[in-house]
Amino acid sequence: MKLKKVLVPFMAGALALGLAACGGEEKAETEEKPKEETKQEATNEQGATKEQEASAKEMEEKLAKQQVDKDKIVAVVNKEELTGEEYNAALTSIQGQMQQMGQDPSTKESTKQVKAQALDILVNQTLILQKAKEAKITASTSEIDEEYSAFEEQFGGEKEMKKALEAQNMDVKTLKEQVAESIIFEKYLEKVAPTEKITDKEIKEYYDQVAAQSKTAGQEMPPLEEVSEEIQGIIKQEQQQKLLATHVEELKADAKIELKI
Repeated sequence: MKLKKVLVPFMAGALALGLAACGGEEKAETEEKPKEETKQEATNEQGATKEQEASAKEMEEKLAKQQVDKDKIVAVVNKEELTGEEYNAALTSIQGQMQQMGQDPSTKESTKQVKAQALDILVNQTLILQKAKEAKITASTSEIDEEYSAFEEQFGGEKEMKKALEAQNMDVKTLKEQVAESIIFEKYLEKVAPTEKITDKEIKEYYDQVAAQSKTAGQEMPPLEEVSEEIQGIIKQEQQQKLLATHVEELKADAKIELKI
């Protein structure tokens, strides 16, 4: 749901912090080198950093141009209007995912692709939440508070959490609303896309496949018993996604959808 879109930039920020820490280790190594060599390297690094900053700024400007006015109606789903604010959130998430995969979301072809995906995500989520509301599926205060507390802990406390929210132009109320939507979505998913029990054989087959790929890439997988529960979750998610995709197409067939951009 929207919550997942919001968390993508957070994870990117955490990665940036990790890279910064690695940079500190590299700095310690350079202190052992001759001063002239270190000075030259520092000059080269500064030049490279400026180029990277300029390139990042240019990319940021290109991606910002793909956004629309936050109050603009981008789509209407069964008389429910979807705004540019929601669209921009989905857009930013997809752009970030593409960059993480080494793709350029600013090309002419990618711009069309990102727009189509963002609208599709919004329409699908809206249809699901509408049906969940019809089914009177709700999220209790205790469920919301429990989920919110987990995010607070993830970010190192309330203070750091609020800083992260501010960086995304959000507040606690908005986040809790999105937490509620996420809980409702998961409940609805369990209702319309129930999965069969995952067998040990399926888990082992999945593990062997991933282990073979990891070996080819020169990596070693942890023992099966350490990742069995995680693999079970992945297989379950894949099953649900297939079932949900079919369900959403059925919802679309009966819905009135009007795209405005």
